[in-house]
Amino acid sequence: MKNKYTYVWVSLVVLVFGIIFIPRIIDRIKDGTVVEKDRMNIKDNNGDLAFVLLNGKKRKVPSFEFINQDSLFISDKDYEGKVFVAEFFFTSCPSICPVMSKNLVEIQNTFAEAENFGIASFSITPNYDTPRVLKEYAERYGMTDLDWHLMTGDRDKVFDLANRGFNIFAAETPDAPGGFEHSGLFALIDKNGFLRSRVDDFGNPIVYYRGQILEADGENEEGEKQQITVLKEDIKKLLEE
Repeated sequence: MKNKYTYVWVSLVVLVFGIIFIPRIIDRIKDGTVVEKDRMNIKDNNGDLAFVLLNGKKRKVPSFEFINQDSLFISDKDYEGKVFVAEFFFTSCPSICPVMSKNLVEIQNTFAEAENFGIASFSITPNYDTPRVLKEYAERYGMTDLDWHLMTGDRDKVFDLANRGFNIFAAETPDAPGGFEHSGLFALIDKNGFLRSRVDDFGNPIVYYRGQILEADGENEEGEKQQITVLKEDIKKLLEE
């Protein structure tokens, strides 16, 4: 009789576990990987920022050289010793790029006094985005920081830098608004050229910061910190390292 009651209690525990916890696990895992929604959850993080790894090695920004809005050659060497944010955009983008630009201007203004901070904006439509066009775009949005370079150059090199160098998706897609598609993510790079970020609820680097959502400082409706706020906090940490 005792064994019978023990069996009943064990069955009840298993049933309760299945009702409460299994749906939560399923929501978080698909095909053996953590769902993107959860990986991008941002929480308070008072510790050091994580390094982004590739095959177990710290990911570093690959070398590049392009022409900026002032017709000057700019390379990765110009960002040595600086904390900087990198993005891929295009000036004729009718959807997310204006929001991304406004967010970056907000970040620029926050760190206006920081001499070792910069921004790297790479155009994915270099055939259209000439230095003159980039200059006009910078003036229209108030991109005044001398270390904010809007760059153009060889199309294949730009796409290779995006998709393989930074692993930030960018592609020519005729059906997409403006004829091109890109992820709208910001990458954060430390003074030594390594990609850095805080971690998610699972202890993994979030890798990138969503730049395509215009958000005010503070918390969203779920009580989570907005990502531009989070990015500014993390820039400050790297500047103080």
